[in-house]
Amino acid sequence: MSRIGKRLVIEASPMTWAERLETIECLQLFLAETYVHLTLKKSLYGFDILRALENLKQQSTLLNDIDFHREITTLMNRLRDAHTQYKGPWTKSGAIVSLPFLVEPYGPREKTEFVVSKIDPGSIKDKNFTDGVSITHWNGIPFVRALSMHADVETGGRFDSRRARAVESMTFRALEYAPPPNEEWVDVTYVDLARKQRTARFKWEDFDPGKAPYGSGNSVATRFARSINFGAEMVRRAKKRRFNHAKWMAEKRKLGKGGPRATSFEAFSDFITADIKMTTHGKFGYLRIWSFDVDDDEAFIEAVTQALKILPDRGLMIDIRNNPGGLIYAAERLLQLFTPNQVQPTKFALRSTPVIAEMARAQFNRDELGPWSSSLDSAQNTGEPFSSHLPITSVERCNDLGQRYGGPIVVVADANTYSSGDLFAAGVVDNAIGPLVCVGQATGAGGANVWTAENLVDALRPVRSMLPSLPIGVDFTMSVRRAVRAGASDGSLIEDVGVVGQAYDLTSTDVLNGNRDLIEHCASILAAQPLTKLLVNVRRQGVQVQTAGLDLLDVYVDGHPVAPSFRVIKDGKKMLKVKLRKGTILDVLGFSSGTLRQKRRLFI
Repeated sequence: MSRIGKRLVIEASPMTWAERLETIECLQLFLAETYVHLTLKKSLYGFDILRALENLKQQSTLLNDIDFHREITTLMNRLRDAHTQYKGPWTKSGAIVSLPFLVEPYGPREKTEFVVSKIDPGSIKDKNFTDGVSITHWNGIPFVRALSMHADVETGGRFDSRRARAVESMTFRALEYAPPPNEEWVDVTYVDLARKQRTARFKWEDFDPGKAPYGSGNSVATRFARSINFGAEMVRRAKKRRFNHAKWMAEKRKLGKGGPRATSFEAFSDFITADIKMTTHGKFGYLRIWSFDVDDDEAFIEAVTQALKILPDRGLMIDIRNNPGGLIYAAERLLQLFTPNQVQPTKFALRSTPVIAEMARAQFNRDELGPWSSSLDSAQNTGEPFSSHLPITSVERCNDLGQRYGGPIVVVADANTYSSGDLFAAGVVDNAIGPLVCVGQATGAGGANVWTAENLVDALRPVRSMLPSLPIGVDFTMSVRRAVRAGASDGSLIEDVGVVGQAYDLTSTDVLNGNRDLIEHCASILAAQPLTKLLVNVRRQGVQVQTAGLDLLDVYVDGHPVAPSFRVIKDGKKMLKVKLRKGTILDVLGFSSGTLRQKRRLFI
């Protein structure tokens, strides 16, 4: 890719005939033996990826290098799976190509408007092209039609999820996970703020947004526990660099100096932001979780806990729109902070194939795949298509910290909420933690644990002496374990379905004025929910509690109940006579009319 102002050059590293065959055969092997959604995708879309690749093998001599890689990308995208992506050896100087503006939709599906919501003034010469202008045509094609054409080659199992990703990739594309744009520039026809139609030309620009401080480094401890759209995470970072450059630079400077301690809220400012929203219904907390792509779930959860301490306890909006996913542990362990009840995590299964069964039996893979091994062996004899469904994040780890926020919550998601974002949304609904408001039909529907080619090769190396090799510059990611939901939706797939919530259509005020209408809508939901409160502090005389809306307290020390239960006569402070010793775990449970409303866990 060229730099700004020069001719856009699209190139791919040259490959021999043998290297093309190796690329196709490697993809065929891993898809046939390890891709967990193989039969699902064939059933849903009537598309056989293995036959398509075999056909490409016969025709690849007729294609140049660029067309060869584009063809593989197109075939892989027909699986509609953003976890399973081909990475070709594109010659490029930056990881992202983008236009200097962002387009966002608002209104109902049948009457959607598309406006420019953000611009990069340094790259735009047309003074009439500002926030709020409406896009009508794209390279002479009506914008809605151009968007539909582009959505045909995007991932996403539902129309709304494909369109949501297409809207984003009209102006931002991650080159490692998608081919470069076909055109060198884009002619955009728009209606300006004075209602006059104009046309402007924008060149594609490339740059590297860099990784976030304390972001994923694909560490050995967490590399098999990810559920993420890698391309969307890169785009998220690119948007920050392009439209919030001051924060991006400040973050980069802190990283160069070593930054704040890893457990602080400030350290994870790229992943979480917190604010207080004043509404007509009162004052509420607002927590934006931009991504779960971290390596240290303990530090991430501690950072969220710090943020919660500065937010009002009357109610909390948790916004996970456009969250591309990340570390499964981080998403699922976070749920316990918002509920007094035990959290049931999502469960995962592998496809039952001889290669997967052999891989799970290998001593090298026992820590990661051991729990699935016996069911895979049984499935080989019984013909079951999948292993048992077991959690990646254990039930114990999902409940080891307990509730930290006592007010009601509402979660906001959209059709670009993906991977671990899907898992978090599913956990909120399935564990009855709070209502889910969704922009679009449902969340993005990424229901899998994704592995890189390197992860798969490492896991297979102990059991296969001969593995096909990938040419230099070629890579891929793949869904290896599928996710199913818990609770009332136990066993339901997330892939291609997503998590359904209360439908909400964004307004122009939301898109151009900080989500004002959406926040008011969420505030009305929170205001209608009952309010209870429980604060617990250990004193020399015993345990001091401050309550509101509760009528009964149960106390447990190291899992054993302290009898009798404590009646709460009225709201306010109360001293409970409980003997504690160092090293014990104290649990205080608060009830209202027989329903558990609050729970606090303290480590003495």
